[in-house]
Amino acid sequence: MSNKEDFNWEDFETKGFGEGYSKDQREQMAAMYEGTLNEITEKEVIKGTVVGVNDKDVIINIGFKSDGLVPISEFRDLESIKPGDEVEVFIEEQENALGQLILSRKKAKIVKAWQDIESAFENDSVIEGLVKRRTKGGLIVDIYGVEAFLPGSQIDVKPIRDFDIYVGKKMEVKVVKINHANDNVVVSHKVLIEKDLEKQKAEILNNLEKGQVLEGVIKNMTNFGVFIDLGGVDGLLHITDISWGRINHPEEVLELDQKVQIVVLDFDEDKKRISLGMKQLTSHPWDSLASNLEVGSKVQGKIVNVADYGAFLELAPGVEGLIHVSEMSWSQHLRNPADFVKVGDEIEAVVLTLDKDDRKMSLGIKQLTEDPWTKGDMSTKYSVGTKHKGVVRNLTNFGLFLELEEGIDGLVHVSDLSWTKKIKHPSEFVKVGDELEVAVLELDVDNRRLALGHKQLEENPWDTFETVFPIGSDHKCTVVSKNDKGAVLELPYGLEGFATSKNLEKADGSQVEVGESLDFKVMEFSKDDKRIVLSHTATFREDVKPAPAAKKPAKKKEDSADNSPAEKSTLGDLDALAELKEKMEGGKK
Repeated sequence: MSNKEDFNWEDFETKGFGEGYSKDQREQMAAMYEGTLNEITEKEVIKGTVVGVNDKDVIINIGFKSDGLVPISEFRDLESIKPGDEVEVFIEEQENALGQLILSRKKAKIVKAWQDIESAFENDSVIEGLVKRRTKGGLIVDIYGVEAFLPGSQIDVKPIRDFDIYVGKKMEVKVVKINHANDNVVVSHKVLIEKDLEKQKAEILNNLEKGQVLEGVIKNMTNFGVFIDLGGVDGLLHITDISWGRINHPEEVLELDQKVQIVVLDFDEDKKRISLGMKQLTSHPWDSLASNLEVGSKVQGKIVNVADYGAFLELAPGVEGLIHVSEMSWSQHLRNPADFVKVGDEIEAVVLTLDKDDRKMSLGIKQLTEDPWTKGDMSTKYSVGTKHKGVVRNLTNFGLFLELEEGIDGLVHVSDLSWTKKIKHPSEFVKVGDELEVAVLELDVDNRRLALGHKQLEENPWDTFETVFPIGSDHKCTVVSKNDKGAVLELPYGLEGFATSKNLEKADGSQVEVGESLDFKVMEFSKDDKRIVLSHTATFREDVKPAPAAKKPAKKKEDSADNSPAEKSTLGDLDALAELKEKMEGGKK
């Protein structure tokens, strides 16, 4: 048998098969046939025509030498698929193991979607998407079958508090970012709004002028004020310009998303910062004050603020008066205003000053009661010699101030605290807040001065000491301390005396030492100066004699407060005086 290479097609054709066609003609016809077929490439999207549908597949002709198959499950989004329909498909394989052309509509949709997304990104075009669901920080929007992320900050120009209202709704967006590494797409709806607002903003800014009344929507609230959207331009309504009255936070009178009428108060040259006002749309409450309101009028209001120096009383929203702490009580000792009033108190007050032009008013509440210094019984109640109790309010170097009743203060000089104790400062005797009993020494109603004394509640013990320690009398004394000038002695009944150095010589020529108890002779006695001078030497030497008693003019109170050692005569307490008087009276009987 001959080899196939030796087979002569020319001879065969002459025997009837392919008769009439030469080799060149056959090649020409083959080329024409090949020209009717599409040149296709795997992994690309191409349009095809449905030529058949069965239970499993949809048969599609793409102009290739064989038809392709697509699973019918990929056409579920279409109500029906029928021969003649045109669809886009993705070429998976030109020929699989079975020699079939494998196509995918699902992948074609994905590829086409990304192509459209990239095209929209490059051309800055608008895409309509469907909000599928809410996610952390924003929304998921379906665009061309691809899930894109819409951040919460890109939904609108104003802050969005409820994302759920957008779910299931269509929304126009623009692609702002594509991340191919993880197939991530970010879109924005805000950029569309901003473009529209730019025109409005330019128009508003061009026509903006002071005093212009506008309508806006409250978009944000802070403790210092409210930001209002004027239609693409934001303005600030400061908390002080919301109401003529006091408010602690804008939320007390306004709400988010509320439409409000406002007036332009000011704006800078670039018109980037716009100041707005709301209270300016109504007349100032000071202008509607009662015409009969004048100094001396009684008014009622509510305490709206308490400071260190006083409290503010609101008579009407925007109309306030200051009650200074000094006008809260007749007492001359200023206290904390919080001791008298607190925020929210509704009280009555008296107008002290009134300036309607400057819209200022000062008030007082102590004026609702009579000034205690002008009461008719003042001269009788606090006449010289009357006894009273009071509270120590203040201490000074020269004495203390005692409050006998609200508004009535008196001075107790340091020298009038004790007959016998040498007090350098009132703090040695009393402290602030103590109760002290006193007698009135002097009253000057016109000058509101009251002099008081504590020691005057008892008799002057030095009248009695004058008979107990006459000049020349001897007494057992103990040396308490010594210095260059002499020694301080402790006398009977707790008194102190003084002996000069030359009067401390003993009979044996030695000096009396601290702690020794010896006899001392009274050399000088001064009731006015409360001074007793003694000598031990005079008890055994006749040439040392006491000086004759000399009458001296009484010293001023200020002089009685000096610190000379000889004047530190002290009685332990007034009980000792009472005991002494009893003994003396018993001796007389």
